Amino acid sequence: MIDIKGKAAILTGAAEGWGYQIAKALVGAGMKLALMDVQAEKLRRAAEEFKAMGGECLPIVVDLASAEATQAAAEEALAYYGTPRVLIHNAAVLKEVSMLDVTFDNWRREMNIIIQAAFILSKAVWPGMVGAKSGSIVFISSGSGIKGFVKETAYTPAKHAQEGLMKVLAMEGEPFNIAVNTITPGIAINTPMSASHYTPEQQARWVDPAMIAPAFVYLAGLDAKTTTGHRLDAWQLSEAVRVGQKT
Repeated sequence: MIDIKGKAAILTGAAEGWGYQIAKALVGAGMKLALMDVQAEKLRRAAEEFKAMGGECLPIVVDLASAEATQAAAEEALAYYGTPRVLIHNAAVLKEVSMLDVTFDNWRREMNIIIQAAFILSKAVWPGMVGAKSGSIVFISSGSGIKGFVKETAYTPAKHAQEGLMKVLAMEGEPFNIAVNTITPGIAINTPMSASHYTPEQQARWVDPAMIAPAFVYLAGLDAKTTTGHRLDAWQLSEAVRVGQKT
């Protein structure tokens, strides 16, 4: 494991929900953050909060559906912090629309935010990580990454694609000690996205995403010698981190 204090992270979807809690956990661990989100005011408030905690962060307002904007955001983060220790791609959009009703523009936007941005951001940090022979890349996945759901005409294919990209990058990155993994919540979590899609049964047992943020402090210091090419469970991993902190 790598000491992550003072090192940089790039995190997408950082303004609210799980991404916000991941950012808060990384700030608490002493990391410097490049935070990306399309929600300008929420991102500004989050960055101010993290700075008040003593953290250092660079808020970047970006629409990850745009390839050009995503590339520009990546270049801004790299120019400011250099090669990050970890890239965490959390941003996603889920619109439940049947095949009869979905438009190409709707489909393409979801796909671009989830898989196109994953590719562009990974491509941007890859040379530096290869040169450093160190790094960790994490894509946020879900049950949609391994099975299908009705009306997820874009979200499910995009999450499947992330799983495939992870497997390829894990193989290519292993000789350079770059860990590449996907991670799922492992439990129902209370976020703006899940609130509109979870069943009442799921909502009855959901937890605050802060409960599964500790997993990312561990993942930020991961290298390929430890774990790469895997689909991880944030709930189980966070529990293991908490147990380790107590011993």
